[in-house]
Amino acid sequence: MNIKLIYLLGLMSFTAIANADNRVELAQQSWQATAQSDHRVDLLAERPDLVLLYAGSSFAKEYNSPRGHQFAVMDATHILRTGSGTKALGDPGASCWSCKAPGAVALTQTMGEQGFASKSFADVAYAMDVSVGCDDCHKSGSAELALPRARASNAMNKIRMPFDAQTPAVKASQVCGQCHVTYYFQPEKTNAVNIPWIFGNDADNIEKYYDTRRFADFVHPISGVPIIKARHPEFEHWSRSVHAQSEIGCADCHMATTTANDGKAVTNHKITSSFNNFETKCSGCHESATEITQLIATNKSELDSKRTDVEKLLVKAHIEAGTAWDSGLAWGDLESALMDIRHAQWRWDYVVASHGTHAHNSKEAMYLLDVAQRQVEMARAKLAQMLKTIDAPTVNYPALRSKADAQAFIGLNMAQLKAEKQKFLQEVVKSSWPSASHSLDK
Repeated sequence: MNIKLIYLLGLMSFTAIANADNRVELAQQSWQATAQSDHRVDLLAERPDLVLLYAGSSFAKEYNSPRGHQFAVMDATHILRTGSGTKALGDPGASCWSCKAPGAVALTQTMGEQGFASKSFADVAYAMDVSVGCDDCHKSGSAELALPRARASNAMNKIRMPFDAQTPAVKASQVCGQCHVTYYFQPEKTNAVNIPWIFGNDADNIEKYYDTRRFADFVHPISGVPIIKARHPEFEHWSRSVHAQSEIGCADCHMATTTANDGKAVTNHKITSSFNNFETKCSGCHESATEITQLIATNKSELDSKRTDVEKLLVKAHIEAGTAWDSGLAWGDLESALMDIRHAQWRWDYVVASHGTHAHNSKEAMYLLDVAQRQVEMARAKLAQMLKTIDAPTVNYPALRSKADAQAFIGLNMAQLKAEKQKFLQEVVKSSWPSASHSLDK
């Protein structure tokens, strides 16, 4: 059966349950309003150092801040990271759809996780005709919360938080945590998505998991460091926060409630800031909106300053390691320093890849950046001693003044990549992919 038809039938059933009240109508309207959250930032243009730090991965091609849920399918289609969607050309597989649409959930349940992951990105695009819809978070035809992604349910069990045993507030956060979580693609399982929480879901234990299985997302082409890439670990940061300890979850802060015709509350699915509803959501613990706004702004400023320091050090460390390789040193000589860089970049990325860390858990974020700084400084000290011992040439650090400078430095042919993408969008996407994939602004 057509995926969109399944979705619409579920919505009709859901609507019937609502009877005379208008809760479904209000939820639907607020879900559609996510299209208003259309602002995004070109993160590579904002911080060109990111291009060098992500060299060797598709994140160096294009990396933007997220937009509203209505854009999930569209942005995944258009971003340079997904290329032309054909595995034969080295582009990502179907797993990249996993959190973008209920169609991905339905196909995964039909094909199995490995069966779905074995398909190319383009193979399953026909099913991505609704962007982050009801069945991503609710039992079909019902308002009851659910974890339809098996990997999420398994991950919650690993950290001893079985979904069915949690309070409504925690369940709501677990639903968000299906996708607002870090993950990786399992190479031994056709790149199926996996959440790496066997030892725990903090940065140290996830790193332990990756190190134990000798996993790397990519190898940095300059330094030779086997890099592990963090991907928006919002749930992980929240789970150790003061809010989590008080069972204040994602929906409490980001999905303000409204009242339906029958007097019952319905959550706003636009996903916005709790400051818009301070009196009902925050005033029990915080004295004023001004106070909490200033606190979060201060946290953000301090974290931004620290992350910039660490980024600059990491860039230098990668370049110094590259000089060491070019000077004839081997893995046996460099392993200790390269692993320090791996671990430092992991902690840095675990902070910067997470949306809103300054609000979710600024204390943990600052701790991780402090550790990352010590680790990269240790790596640089080791490299400096080795380079001095072999009388290596002077290290030449690049001037990464812009995204274009950085992409040229690491050897990306951006004109070719953009031309190939536009050809694919015009010849394939526009003619045969669902309208949710189409874009008016790119």
